[in-house]
Amino acid sequence: MKNIAIVCGGNSGEYEISVKSAGVVKKHLPKKKYKSYIIEIKGAEWNFINDNGEKIPVDKSDFSVGIGNKKIKFDAVFNAIHGNPGEDGRLQAWFDMLNIPYTSCGVDASVLTFNKYYCNRFAGSFGIKTAPSLSFSKEENPEPEKIIAELGLPLFVKPVANGSSVGVSKAKNKEQLQKAINLAFEFDNRILIEKAIDGKEIACGLFKYNKGIIVFPLTEIVSKNEFFDYEAKYSEGKADEITPAPIDENSETGIKTLSTFLYNKMDCQGFVRFDYILSGSDIYFLEVNSIPGMSEASIIPKMAQAFGLTLERFFDMVLEEALRKN
Repeated sequence: MKNIAIVCGGNSGEYEISVKSAGVVKKHLPKKKYKSYIIEIKGAEWNFINDNGEKIPVDKSDFSVGIGNKKIKFDAVFNAIHGNPGEDGRLQAWFDMLNIPYTSCGVDASVLTFNKYYCNRFAGSFGIKTAPSLSFSKEENPEPEKIIAELGLPLFVKPVANGSSVGVSKAKNKEQLQKAINLAFEFDNRILIEKAIDGKEIACGLFKYNKGIIVFPLTEIVSKNEFFDYEAKYSEGKADEITPAPIDENSETGIKTLSTFLYNKMDCQGFVRFDYILSGSDIYFLEVNSIPGMSEASIIPKMAQAFGLTLERFFDMVLEEALRKN
């Protein structure tokens, strides 16, 4: 029986979503193979949450929990933190120092994929299409008129390092652009401004298992809002997620091949979701979700089930792969 810490929470606006993801993971982990423990992280507070909702502090020196006279040490970590510090490489670095395997990308891949600006430049270095964009820090004081002159309209404005579309806006004129810039800077000191590309939003989920990469059926995301924002992602009925995506065979093959290529080049681990815009026959890379949502209604679990995996088997395979690291 392996002891598994399911870490969740974090320091971003995705805290509650992360806690829900952790609950789903705990529910579906095979009980005969794993003894799981929910560990909530919020700033300097790291607590094991027992079945009665009581909080027991985590010993950070070795990432263990004292329950009665017994000290629980963990064989592996199932990383369910969306955002800081579980998706940006900080927590991974700590677990690497403690030699505790985990289910998500390592430090380098996490740092790269969490920063939209760096990630787009990395993908573009291989000739992969990305939306024309500009990036600014607060100190650079971006000017809407100059941005529009260079990129045109409409535009998407995003915090460089954030998830779940928190702080993201679509701007159709100069006034909206200034508001969008101000909002994005509330969540990050650097922002990314991208030209909006017309087309279908397509998600590709994949994960490494037993020296191979399993690629799930693609999903088309059809938001009923202006775009696939926080509300559309987490409110029932605000988006249609169609799996498998109704696209032609060449586009499907192209997206799956591109995702596999980037997964390897970025040195990803665990299950990851790549997002694209399919505009005609052109494939535009959008971003990487290195710790995507894990509720039953989330995209990756739906993809896994469409592939023929139960959530129990899927989460088991992810942990099996993590445990191979040791």
